Amino acid sequence: MKMKISALKSEIQKEKANKAQSRAIERLKKKMFENEFLLLLNSPTIPFRIHNRNGKSYLFLLSSDYERSEWREAIQKLQKKDLQAFVLSSVELQVLTGSCFKLRTVHNIPVTSNKDDDESPGLYGFLHVIVHSAKGFKQSANLYCTLEVDSFGYFVSKAKTRVFRDTTEPKWDEEFEIELEGSQSLRILCYEKCYDKTKVNKDNNEIVDKIMGKGQIQLDPQTVETKNWHTDVIEMNGIKVEFSMKFTSRDMSLKRTPSKKQTGVFGVKISVVTKRERSKVPYIVRQCVEEVEKRGIEEVGIYRISGVATDIQALKAVFDANNKDILLMLSDMDINAIAGTLKLYFRELPEPLLTDRLYPAFMEGIALSDPAAKENCMMHLLRSLPDPNLITFLFLLEHLKRVAEKEPVNKMSLHNLATVFGPTLLRPSEVESKAHLTSAADIWSHDVMAQVQVLLYYLQHPPISFAELKRNTLYFSTDV
Repeated sequence: MKMKISALKSEIQKEKANKAQSRAIERLKKKMFENEFLLLLNSPTIPFRIHNRNGKSYLFLLSSDYERSEWREAIQKLQKKDLQAFVLSSVELQVLTGSCFKLRTVHNIPVTSNKDDDESPGLYGFLHVIVHSAKGFKQSANLYCTLEVDSFGYFVSKAKTRVFRDTTEPKWDEEFEIELEGSQSLRILCYEKCYDKTKVNKDNNEIVDKIMGKGQIQLDPQTVETKNWHTDVIEMNGIKVEFSMKFTSRDMSLKRTPSKKQTGVFGVKISVVTKRERSKVPYIVRQCVEEVEKRGIEEVGIYRISGVATDIQALKAVFDANNKDILLMLSDMDINAIAGTLKLYFRELPEPLLTDRLYPAFMEGIALSDPAAKENCMMHLLRSLPDPNLITFLFLLEHLKRVAEKEPVNKMSLHNLATVFGPTLLRPSEVESKAHLTSAADIWSHDVMAQVQVLLYYLQHPPISFAELKRNTLYFSTDV
């Protein structure tokens, strides 16, 4: 669906550039709305339950806490009006039902593309955000912020600051790196952390944190694409949150730069690291996976929520130096920073884990329509990987499957994990210029979504054994 939405946005831009008739553009917009609506229906994860006076309850699934907060505010506003109970006659009920049926075909879908700039492809790349501080609170509290960005029409939580305890003026100064997928807006929500175990949500038995304020800004390409830090303030219910941000385009983030220091692990070929360590899987991968499975496998948004950038850089330095305090540092570190370190390691490999040489073949294999031919091709490609790459990939694959088994708790499906890791494991070191691709949306459609599909294919595949793959290599070899 994401691929279709990106392609439709691109078509709308082309039609407008060619000054096509408005009727053709409206048809494309309608198709885009329909696909965004389907994506929205399949994406919500946050429960919102309402009850009527007779005690009957209704459960809605929403995509973000911001949206849930808006629902609560709207309901509370109506409740204050003290609406009187009333009874509808059968005729009035029929008229009302008929009106609702007509509205089904003309209602506005609650997605971001309903704005005037719906044909905009949005931003693709990484948004670096520093949440500095907040002020305007009337009394001391335990405070933190979360960041949400839109992705193909709906909002997703991407980062969370630490809790600043017992203060009216929290100073976080925490930096996050947030991946953007056609994003146009940034939301910041400020919460009071609740430690009282008696205040439990009836819907899911979880302690509820109170939203103190929320705000939203548009990600203007002309402002954020200057490559310089831009400082701004969001005002929300008398609260002011100061933050800075800068943007790195996808083209820039795709560059893999080999490390000049071959004694470390970041930016060093995986074969060099495993040979030096005398291991089958790099130590950094094993330790990060072990820590995530020990205390982060049920963390909501694990691998999707960004860790604090300074924490990730600190872990990077420790692993590069092979510091003896690595295990102690890992045990004390925020789990999202550990997950972020693992992602950064794969992103900074001088060559993608699935290799530059095989990248075109992976793209061709995933496009095959015949299931048997695709199976043979995709397994053959795995057998063609160098042993350190293959063993590490299979190790990571089984870990991600175990994470997805906890989807009811952590909200991370196989598709979500493929979206996070696909481009990191597959995107080539050098991106050739593509004259036929005219926008960032095109690049996303043709490249990144295919990379996601490759990883998703292997995640959905029954367990893959290294030994079995190697036996098949000997069986099919022409040299035997």
